[in-house]
Amino acid sequence: MSESSRSSAVVVESFRPDDPGVGARLASVELHRPEPGWIPVTVEAASLNHHDVWSCRGVGLRESQLPMVLGTDATGTLEDGTPVIVHGVVTSPTWRGDETLDPTRSLLSERYPGTLAERVWVPEGNVVARPAGLSAHEAACLPTAYLTAYRLLFTAAGLRPGQSVLVQGAGGGVATACILLARAAGLRVLVTSRSESRAERARELGAHVVVESGARLPHLVDAVIETVGKATWSHSLRSLVPGGVVAVAGATTGPDADADLNRVFFKGLRVVGSTMGTRVELERLVSLLVATGVRPLVDRVVPLDGVPGSDGALAALAAGEVIGKVVVDVA
Repeated sequence: MSESSRSSAVVVESFRPDDPGVGARLASVELHRPEPGWIPVTVEAASLNHHDVWSCRGVGLRESQLPMVLGTDATGTLEDGTPVIVHGVVTSPTWRGDETLDPTRSLLSERYPGTLAERVWVPEGNVVARPAGLSAHEAACLPTAYLTAYRLLFTAAGLRPGQSVLVQGAGGGVATACILLARAAGLRVLVTSRSESRAERARELGAHVVVESGARLPHLVDAVIETVGKATWSHSLRSLVPGGVVAVAGATTGPDADADLNRVFFKGLRVVGSTMGTRVELERLVSLLVATGVRPLVDRVVPLDGVPGSDGALAALAAGEVIGKVVVDVA
């Protein structure tokens, strides 16, 4: 592949906070090698994340960056045909260590064009091998939601087989991934849900206990996976054993929760923030899936032109109509 080529891609062209899908469109864009040491990947499949919705709402992007190619997740092939999965965390070239701790880090589609395209340029260290037992559609789900879930469970919360975990909220990409990965790793999994249909899906995925949001649990847990924020924070703290941990990766209902510091220090609780994951953790996640046979839950598969618009997949994701992952078939 040359240093520059044209590619069909889904771009955010204008910010539409109330209708994010309308601000995106399918376009033909010129893609250049952004930096020395970057390599091209021919994309076979990608997937959507709430990060794409927020980008269309103008969060994390400036008008001067538009149009920007959306997408943080992808799998495809290198120029020699090697199948790979893209790690979407981009660090400074001089950074060493945990990529998520680089203060200058970004994700693909923030400073550099993203993965919702026929081709994407990535740093040469940002790919991991895709094993033969993992399909392109399955692999495309991993680099954001499933990697975030893996890090929350096993790095931030430090959970081990036999322990218990509460996942706040059923249905979202990260929550679904947490249920599947936690059950595969031998954890006792409790889930909260406001929807009976989502509660039933959580049970089908392997949750041992599902309760209504805010309800008393049958027993306290070793850790809580918290991505909801204000609406569930108090319940998360009340649900922990002494010395338990809340692993936090989001606040979809707002961050201004009552910290309840008395409970935190009296019970010796820990609150650990987490975002995305490292390339090494992505490799371990892939190995876990291969070893256990667990596969991502796919809500739907759409083509590139099925992503934008008021009736496209981005709009469905923004409206909360998705359970699991939306895969974008690019090949």
